[in-house]
Amino acid sequence: MFRRFSTDFAILCIFLDMTITALMLFLANVLRWQLDFLKFLKPIPAGLQLPWVLYGLFPVIWVGILLQFSVYDGRKNIRILDELTNLTLGSLLAIISMAGILYLSYRDVSRFLFLSFAGITYLLMTGWRIVYRFIFRWTHLSQVQKRNVLILGAGSRGVQLMDQVQNHRSLGLEFIGFLDDDPNKREMVSKVLGTLEDTRKIVIQKQVNDVVLALPRSAYTRLNQVVSELHDLPVRVWVIPDYFSLTMHRAVVEEFAGIPMLDLRAPALSEYQRMIKRGFDLSITIISLPFVLPLMGLIALLIRIESPGRIFFIQNRVGENGKVFKMIKFRTMIEGAENLLHLVKKVNERGQIIHKIPNDPRITKIGKFLRRTSLDELPQLYNVLRGEMSLVGPRPELPELVEKYEFWQRKRFAVPQGMTGWWQVKGRSDKPMHLHTEDDLYYVQHYSIWLDLKILLMTFWAVLRGKGAF
Repeated sequence: MFRRFSTDFAILCIFLDMTITALMLFLANVLRWQLDFLKFLKPIPAGLQLPWVLYGLFPVIWVGILLQFSVYDGRKNIRILDELTNLTLGSLLAIISMAGILYLSYRDVSRFLFLSFAGITYLLMTGWRIVYRFIFRWTHLSQVQKRNVLILGAGSRGVQLMDQVQNHRSLGLEFIGFLDDDPNKREMVSKVLGTLEDTRKIVIQKQVNDVVLALPRSAYTRLNQVVSELHDLPVRVWVIPDYFSLTMHRAVVEEFAGIPMLDLRAPALSEYQRMIKRGFDLSITIISLPFVLPLMGLIALLIRIESPGRIFFIQNRVGENGKVFKMIKFRTMIEGAENLLHLVKKVNERGQIIHKIPNDPRITKIGKFLRRTSLDELPQLYNVLRGEMSLVGPRPELPELVEKYEFWQRKRFAVPQGMTGWWQVKGRSDKPMHLHTEDDLYYVQHYSIWLDLKILLMTFWAVLRGKGAF
């Protein structure tokens, strides 16, 4: 695994961040006493001092949370964007945690003092990392130890890996060439140095550091032979399993009953991402309930007044990893509308089912308003609280439509399904969900908590415009 920095440097970073935190707390305290003349600040009572325990507690909390966000993991922060994202999310949680401690203990601490300390500390932590990146790039790049890479297999995965290696020369990677038994590959792909029989000879001649096996499954019988030939050489051997083509989103190696195995259906979200997303869902949902519940009561009353039947419409939907759950929403159609589906169900020229149309005769008057404003989705907050759905994610699909999915479309179930998502804000009902899975795959591949916030804001605007909802 590639590392951007050593373990010793990671320890140095931890010490530096803890020192910055303590010093900035001290500096903010000193400056706050000098700013009593500002009219918008409340004068600090004489004799009030910042508790000394905070000078040890705050650095431990801040750095401890950054550790949980892998800020000091050299393997996960190759790109500066990854490092700064983890630093920002970790710092935000650390600041909230420290504010909570002050609220429960030392409530006399100046709010301006705390906010100035938090802001300056975060800027300094970000600043020194950016400066270090620039210095390292211009002064140490030439000193990176070169690693010669030999790829066994000149197929599509081998060529893709070659491109990646050549795009990451800053890591010291140098592509040496391919080895492949297929004569057609040797004619079509450049830099094929020979066959798999030549592996040991080429490794010695070219002083190869890393051998990557990108072979098709049909050639896996050669694995033992190749690995055994290299067992006494100082070379690392990597394998790109051809089974990756079967993954739902990504594959990871985990222990199963004490044995390392390849999980082909690993969740698209890491544990930290899942924790943040779940915390975000619960926070927004719980905060909104006092405002949403009275509105839901009024909607339920209007539904009952307009037409007889159930208030809620409960339907089986497919959730994360294909698990079926019961999704709840307000009833917007006449009772028994499912029995009249044949009146609106259509098949397009490609044989794909279209089951939502404008001016559906089964929709009630209040139902039309609820759909246009998306208020019929409010009961799904219950599904969010139960963990069956998220506020943002691909829309849960009907099981009968999922049965007709192609394999690549099922990758949309690699994340929690949501009340709103990229598909909704890009077209809503104007773009039938099962015919535009690529919008959901975009979300899966580009997930971040910031994208969730962006989609929620875009959803609010789309609802106000009422575009594409029917």
